[in-house]
Amino acid sequence: MMKKRITLKHIANQFDVSIATVSKALSDSYEISTKTKDKIQQYAKEHHYQPNSVALSLLNKKTKTIGVIIPNIMNNFFAKVFVGIEEKATENGYSLISCISNESHEKELKTMELLKNGTLDGFILSLAEETQAKGQYLHLKNAINEGVPMVMFDRVTDEIKCDKVIVDDFEGARHATNHLIKTGCKRIALISVIDNLSVGKLRAKGYEEALAENDIEVDQKLIVKIGKREDFETAMKIVLADKSIDGLLCLEESSAVQSLEIVKHLNYNIPDDISIICFTNGKLPQYVSPKITTISQHGKYIGEVAAKMLIDRLEGNSETSFQTKVIKTSLIERESTKKIN
Repeated sequence: MMKKRITLKHIANQFDVSIATVSKALSDSYEISTKTKDKIQQYAKEHHYQPNSVALSLLNKKTKTIGVIIPNIMNNFFAKVFVGIEEKATENGYSLISCISNESHEKELKTMELLKNGTLDGFILSLAEETQAKGQYLHLKNAINEGVPMVMFDRVTDEIKCDKVIVDDFEGARHATNHLIKTGCKRIALISVIDNLSVGKLRAKGYEEALAENDIEVDQKLIVKIGKREDFETAMKIVLADKSIDGLLCLEESSAVQSLEIVKHLNYNIPDDISIICFTNGKLPQYVSPKITTISQHGKYIGEVAAKMLIDRLEGNSETSFQTKVIKTSLIERESTKKIN
């Protein structure tokens, strides 16, 4: 027969003291007499007492557990962010409960409600594509109003007042477009499958800004927005029918890899005929041929910063006003772009 697990309540009843007294005795508190502490500690040892983390959290009003909601785990950037969150949380004695919204507003809402009603100290999340497309943030506002600490990263909204960690998407796209221009590109197409997202809009603005700085007129026909229900290959072949295009700025890596294969199939030489740069420095751009020049968003570091911001907030080490930390991008040159002369 399996032995019943001994609890704080059981020990308290044994010595006719309060649960708080037992907890303090086991923590070797100076508030409890040495005689009482010795008796309680000896009894706990003999009966193989193990602390119940949930019970202790209720006593301490803290669970040392953080909820993380990520929109798409297949995206290498979010996987790197999660690694950063996990490392920083573990370093500070926190556990994680992680969920995936799968870009669904309803799933994000239900996940937040479920986790919020559990034993969590706070949240780290990036908005689902559908949430941003619909502009529906009531579930987040409710959590904030209930006093739940929150840090948003990457995909954020000004409608929610909380700590945030964002990538300088505007500057990243501006720098990448300028790099293409400096290598000799004159007709650069922007390829976006993330036009619904705040990050997609910021990257498009950075692209347009770089063109303006170089006195190149923005050609709307070169700003290609491909929806989820559209056939990517067909859309790209229509775009590439314009033989004057000599550069592609892809706003995320899967569209860059697909574009690379289509360009090769059309017998373009890369980078001499067409150069390609994409956002997110995942595995895919590094293992295709030719290797794709990327804009690194430093996902792991973003995760570390987000986790530290939340933990500082939870432990009273942060400023009273909310902060937004901006992470700069880096351009990693590979074979898909020409060298600057």
